[in-house]
Parts: sequence; C-alpha cells; structure tokens
Amino acid sequence: MKRLLLIFVPLIPLLGQEATSGFDLRATVTGEVLSNGERSDAAVRSVFYPTWKLSEHWVVSGGLEVISQPFFPGDLDRPGLSTRFRVLNANLGYSRIWKKASLVVRMGQLPSAMGSFLLRYDDADNPMVDAPMEYGYYGSGITTLGLAGAEADVTVGKWDARAQFANSSPADARSVFDDGQFGSWVGGMGYTIRQGLHVGIAGYRGPYLYQSDPYYRPGPGGLHNLPASGYGVDGEWDKGHWNTTGEWHRFDLAYYVIPTLREEAGYVEVKRVLHPRWYVGERSGYLHTSYGFGGETYEAVVGYRPNMHQIVKVGYGVEHELPSGRLAGTFTAQLVTTLHPLSFALR
Repeated sequence: MKRLLLIFVPLIPLLGQEATSGFDLRATVTGEVLSNGERSDAAVRSVFYPTWKLSEHWVVSGGLEVISQPFFPGDLDRPGLSTRFRVLNANLGYSRIWKKASLVVRMGQLPSAMGSFLLRYDDADNPMVDAPMEYGYYGSGITTLGLAGAEADVTVGKWDARAQFANSSPADARSVFDDGQFGSWVGGMGYTIRQGLHVGIAGYRGPYLYQSDPYYRPGPGGLHNLPASGYGVDGEWDKGHWNTTGEWHRFDLAYYVIPTLREEAGYVEVKRVLHPRWYVGERSGYLHTSYGFGGETYEAVVGYRPNMHQIVKVGYGVEHELPSGRLAGTFTAQLVTTLHPLSFALR
C-alpha cells in the first residue's frame, strides 16, 4: 500500500459521513512479559492518537506514548526500571484529494519519513514484538522519535513521493529545546507495481552531532560540516495469506579525527495467516558497521486474535552480538488492545 495512504487514513477518523469537524481519540495499550533467562520483567506501553478535524481539509493529529522500560528485548541489558512519556507526533495537516491524486502537508512534530517500518511501529500493526535493528529511540540509523519540521506527501496514479525538512537528523533526534539543531532533509518515492506489490526508495542528509555528544571529537570545521547520510530501498508484497516486507539501508556518519562510521542494515519479515484468528511471523535482520559492532537478529512469533480489538503474541528472538559473538535469546508475550473511547462530530 502506498505510504501516503497509510499516513492519510489516521488523519481522517470516521466522524460521520456528513461531519466537517469533530474530535476522535484512539489508543493502543500493550501489556507484556519478557525474559532472557537472566532477567524477567513486565512492561506496559500505551500510545494515544488524538485527532481534531477542524474542517474538510484541516486536521490536528498526534501520537503520545507512555512506555515502561525495559519493554523491547534489548532493554533487558540495561539496569533499572523507568517510565517515559514521549510525543511521537503532534502536527497540523492540510489535505486535498482528487480523482487520481492526493496531497497532504503537515507541520509540527513528525515521524521520520525515512524507511517504511515506522508505518507499522504501533503494536497493533506490527505482527512481531521487536523492531528492526536500524530503528530505535537514540543511536540508531532511523529514530522512532518525532522530529520537528514540515513534510509534503503526494500521490499521482501509482506513484507516491514525500519530502521532509526537520530540525535534526533521523540518525540523532533532537528536541526543539536541545542544542545542536541543524536542518536535515529526507526524501523518498515509491511505485505500486500492482495491487499488493509496492517498492520504494528513500534517503536523508544533514548534521547529526552536537557539542555535548560523548562521541563528538572537535575538528577543524563546525558541527554543521559533519553530516549523517542514509539511503535505502523497501518493498512489500501481499498475496493471499502471505505478507512479505523488507528493507535495506546504508548509513554514513562523518567524524573529524576518527574514520567515518559506516553502517549497513536490512531485514526481511514474512507473515502467514493460518486462520482468521491465527497467524505466524518471522523476521531476520542484521546491522553491520565499519567499527565491527552490530549483529544479526532472528525472531519468530505466533499471533492469536481472541476478538476484533485484541491480539495475543508469543514470540522468541535470538540476537547474535558483535564483536563478542554472544547469543542472547528472549521470550516475549504480549496482549495488545485497541481502544476507541471517544469520537464526536461538531458540525
């Protein structure tokens, strides 16, 4: 499915066929237990999606996350417990739809336009329990945090394209209250070959370091001369009971006094629907760097839908860590519940 349509659908909730304005609130709540044999914990993640439709073309939308940690399998290696609140997106959007084309323009806190996994970052949309290795809050090739900026998304026939300008790089998200904010560009386009088969490309470039970053090493130029660049391809194929998605990325993070860090990452994810209530999924991925760290991950999940609002996922993942060669396995069980507590039309 085209990226623009996946972005556009949440912006226009079903407030009534004749309503030109109104308010809608949806949420995804995930309860989880996870264990790696050395540590076991329970966690909760809630993401709220408020949408205020101002008129036929204007809308204010958001994504607000409350998450206890450790939540993802990799968090089990970090000591302590914590609860975080994050604004994943909060923006003002304008949309127009024609017979064979559409346009969405948004300004505010936005998810990165790089890659395709962020369109499935919600636990109700992600058939697995973890995220690919190149995605994360900090220190990853593509941040899952929101970026302050503006974006335009266009579809024309089978083509879709997007351009985004943000206050910081997808390689290192910065708040509007932080230092080290530099403009960063992201762009991408895709083509629907036929129903269920879509391919896309994307890339970004812009400064990513800041003065207090522990990895920053002063050099002869300013921070704005140390760009992070990334590019990649993605694809999705839906046929019958099968769904296959995949991405490949390359990232280059420039330094002054030490060699540029180069990262290559990718994954393939396959989901097979066994029954309207049951599915199985598998994802294999890797992240390799020029400094020798990274690794590979393998994850298998069985999913069950007791009703239309809930999903039970039971999964086991193995990470091969580099350069240590350590194998780390994690068992995870999730109960994902989608809620629609509020929706009303104003006129």
